[in-house]
Amino acid sequence: MRIFSGLSVLLFVALAGPVLGADFDADTATRAYLDTVSGAARARSDAYFTGGYGLQVVDLVVSLIISWLLLQTGFAAKVRDGVFACLRWRWLGIMGFVAVFTLVTFVLGFPLSVYEGFIREHHYQLSNQSFMKWFTESLTGLAVGIVFTAPFAVVFYAILRKFKRTWWLWGAGLASLFIAFALLVGPVFIAPLFNTYTPMEEGPLKTQILAMADANGIPADNIYVFDTSRQSNRITANVSGLLGTTRISLGDNLLKDGSPAEVKAVMGHEMGHYALGHGPSLIFSFGLLILAGFAFVNFAFMPIVRVLGKRWGVEGLDDVAGLPLLTALMAVFFFFATPVTNSVIRNHEAQADLFGLNAARAPDGFAAVSMKLSTYRKLEPGPWEEILFYDHPSGRARVSMAMRWKAGQLKMGAKDIDPAIAPLAKEIK
Repeated sequence: MRIFSGLSVLLFVALAGPVLGADFDADTATRAYLDTVSGAARARSDAYFTGGYGLQVVDLVVSLIISWLLLQTGFAAKVRDGVFACLRWRWLGIMGFVAVFTLVTFVLGFPLSVYEGFIREHHYQLSNQSFMKWFTESLTGLAVGIVFTAPFAVVFYAILRKFKRTWWLWGAGLASLFIAFALLVGPVFIAPLFNTYTPMEEGPLKTQILAMADANGIPADNIYVFDTSRQSNRITANVSGLLGTTRISLGDNLLKDGSPAEVKAVMGHEMGHYALGHGPSLIFSFGLLILAGFAFVNFAFMPIVRVLGKRWGVEGLDDVAGLPLLTALMAVFFFFATPVTNSVIRNHEAQADLFGLNAARAPDGFAAVSMKLSTYRKLEPGPWEEILFYDHPSGRARVSMAMRWKAGQLKMGAKDIDPAIAPLAKEIK
C-alpha cells in the first residue's frame, strides 16, 4: 500500500537541491528512491520474482512430460491417422492435428496454468480478475493460438518435406515472417479481443505525448487508453504495430496511479522502442535464436526417432505426429538459451530507457515509476542474478541510470528537466 511518508519533506528538500543549484549526488538520490520500497512490499516483490526462477524449471518439466505422454501412449500417431482419414487434403489434416495438439496440451497443462496465472497472481495481489473472466481470456488466447499457428504449421511442414537438409534455414525465415505478421496485426485484430481501447481525453498531457511522438518520427495522431485494470494492477503501455498499424497505447492503471511526469517517462521509453527500430531488431535477433533452435532439432530429432520412433508411430521429421517431440526439443533449447534471450531483450530495454530520458526529460518521473514496477520485480538482484533471470533492467539499474542522466544534465546547465519530485513523497510499504 502506498502512504505518505513522514520523511517526505526531508526527501523533497534533499532532491530539490539540484534544481536550486546545489550539488547533486546520483548515488545518494538512487539510494533514496530504492529505500522508498521497504518492509512487506519489498519482501513480497522479491518473493514473487524469485519464485519465478523455479517455475521456469517446472514449466519445462511439465511440457516434457506432456510431450512424452502424447508420444508414448501413441496418442499423437492415432490423432494423425484419424484426421488424415477424415480430412481429404494433407494441408487440412495438418491444421486439424495442430488444433487437436494445441487443445490437448492446453487441457493437460491447465492445472499449472491455473496456479501460475490465477492463484499465484491473486496471492501476490497482482490480479483483479475473477476465475471465470480469467478462464474466458485463456480460452480466447487458445483460439487465437490455433487460428494463427495452424496455417503456419502447414507451410512449415511443406518446408520440411521439400528441404530435408536445409529446412532449419527456411523454417527460421518462416518463423521470423510469422513474428513480423503477429506484430503487424496484433494491435488491430488481437489486442481488442482482450481489452477495450478508447481515445485518451484531450488535455495538456495528451498534447505533450503527441508532441513527443511527432518529435521522434512516430506516425500517430491519437493515443489510446486500454482497460488493463480489468486484468491486473500492473502499469503498462506500448507503441505497437508495423507500417500502417502503429498505435500508441497506455493502460488505465498508468493514468490512474502515475503523475504526468511518470506517464511521460513511460511513454518516452515506449517510443524509444519504435524510434530505435527495436521491432525489426528483435525479429532478427529471435530469428537467429530460432535458427539455432531448429539446428538443434535437426541434430537431435532423428537419433531419438531411430530408437523410439516405431513405438511412437513417428516416421520422420516431416511426420506431423512428431510435433510433440519437436516442441519438446525447442522447449529444452530455449530453456538453456534463457540467459541469451533475456540479455537481448534487456539490452533493448536499456536502450529504450535512455531514449526515454532524453525524450521526456523526466528523470524523477522515470525513477518513481520504476519503484511502482517493483510490485512484481525484485529491485536489487545480484550481478549474475540480473544477467541470468532479468529480461528488463532491474529497478536499481534503472533508477541509477536516471539519476546519473540527471546529474550530467545539471552539470551541463540544463534548464528543461522536468522538476517533478513529488512521487518520491510516497513510500511503498
